Amino acid sequence: MSAVLELRNVSKSFGEGDHRVDVLKNIDLRIRKGEFVVILGFSGTGKTTLVNLMAGLDVPTDGKIWCKGQPLEGPGPERGVIFQNYSLMPWLTVGGNVRLAVDTVFPTMSSKEKAEKVAHYVKMVGLSHAIDRRPAELSGGMRQRVSVARALALDPEVLLMDEPLSALDALTRANLADEIEAIWDADKKTVVLITNDVDEAIQLADRIIPLNPDGTLGEAFTVDIPRPRDRTEMNHHEGFKKLRGEVTQYLMDVGIAARVDGTRILPNVTPIHYSQPRTVPAAVAEASKSGIEEKYLEFSQLHKIYPTPKGPLTVVEDFNLKLNKGEFVSLIGHSGCGKSTVLTMTAGLNSISKGVIKLDGYEVKGADPERAVVFQSPSLFPWLTAKENVSVGVDRVYPKASQAERQDVVEYYLERVGLADSMDKQASELSNGMKQRVGIARAFALSPKLLLLDEPFGMLDSLTRWELQEVLMEVWSRTKVTAVCVTHDVDEAILLADRVVMMTNGPRATIGKIVDVNLPRPRTRSALLAHPDYYHYREEVLNFLEEYEHGRDPRKEAEKKAAAKAVRAA
Repeated sequence: MSAVLELRNVSKSFGEGDHRVDVLKNIDLRIRKGEFVVILGFSGTGKTTLVNLMAGLDVPTDGKIWCKGQPLEGPGPERGVIFQNYSLMPWLTVGGNVRLAVDTVFPTMSSKEKAEKVAHYVKMVGLSHAIDRRPAELSGGMRQRVSVARALALDPEVLLMDEPLSALDALTRANLADEIEAIWDADKKTVVLITNDVDEAIQLADRIIPLNPDGTLGEAFTVDIPRPRDRTEMNHHEGFKKLRGEVTQYLMDVGIAARVDGTRILPNVTPIHYSQPRTVPAAVAEASKSGIEEKYLEFSQLHKIYPTPKGPLTVVEDFNLKLNKGEFVSLIGHSGCGKSTVLTMTAGLNSISKGVIKLDGYEVKGADPERAVVFQSPSLFPWLTAKENVSVGVDRVYPKASQAERQDVVEYYLERVGLADSMDKQASELSNGMKQRVGIARAFALSPKLLLLDEPFGMLDSLTRWELQEVLMEVWSRTKVTAVCVTHDVDEAILLADRVVMMTNGPRATIGKIVDVNLPRPRTRSALLAHPDYYHYREEVLNFLEEYEHGRDPRKEAEKKAAAKAVRAA
């Protein structure tokens, strides 16, 4: 089959002399007509640069690019581009933004015919009901749908998509991916999709081509799983499991090498929350010894209620959970189910409306360094170095330690998270992934009784997230600190946890199901994907989340049915 796009020995560099940076090297790539190709790689590997070259928005330093047998000499209507950011005209409606593309491609068409074409493409992405809304009135997912509609309205032969789904929540991302696949299947357009999500790549692609960290292309993986590919059914598909394992292992091998040499030794110093125990009667202390190990962290009838103009709104209701000392629990559920609310109450950053949280036998009241929190954004002081940012908490927690001992604590944990060579860099000079490493180091350096993680890797691309999950597991395995991690990522939840606690949808969210994860530790992603029980755990969690998709609540549906049945019986 003929190549619609062909890259021959293409390289791209920026800068000159000592400042020259080689981004892409010797790229040879043929994309056949009607093919769905996914380029998969880590952040910073040149994926966007590759799309810009294929779109004609940039030119290679070396090599040639051909489009339909002719040298590519700039942008053209046969190539539609969808970027990660939406780039919509804020003063125009949904229809107005799509009309821009229609006007460009069909300048002589009548106004009535143009309106019909706009309506057709808006309907194709499921936005007919919002055709007169402006971008500010739309969600992120809806704005990206407008971008897709606008690109389709150009009627391109090749659709180039640069991580169009990465800024969306998991459910919106999955739904829009399904729509992109349906559009491709209906029109048989040639599609090149840039992503860092392995599951998304397998779901959509005919071929998956890794872009290596050194700017070269890896060997292509052929995806021969029959279409249509149902996400739930894929969890049972042996071909999916095998391919997922192979792609994951390849990416781990080329992108996540050993990061830590571990030359520093942690000094024997005691944090303030251990060195100054609360005074309790001897009989109480003796009676509680064995129980504290088993009920180290205890949530009892926990409620969170907010006042509203329409009356009290119960966000979390009857949340009851007990954690043993050293246990790692993942808290998962759809957006708005109260996961972060539970976490902030545990941290003492949000008041408890009803019920109690106890840690190590004592009621949680207010924030305290005994409970360290890692948020989605690490909130570093940009003018301080990585070392200084970690020192802020350490100086308070170890008041009796010498300055040298405190610095040893700081440097030990920065080394553990792979920042041995970046300790003296200012936070403003660090990438998002490096900043989050500082946040993790800072939390562990407090020697907390409880580690709380609120979507700690949610702002990072999938592959950087993998790397930091490995870092987190490695450091946690040395401390065995009791931990609670809020996440929306099913694989992350299973990878990290001893138990996965699933929450129902809000309002009145509570625990819907708990899965015990009996997988061996220490864990690595590649080892878990090969474990025979892994996909059973994954299915349990996915099935629960599917029950509660799109805001559904099986509990309330059952209550309504029971009430209706009672009325009929009466």
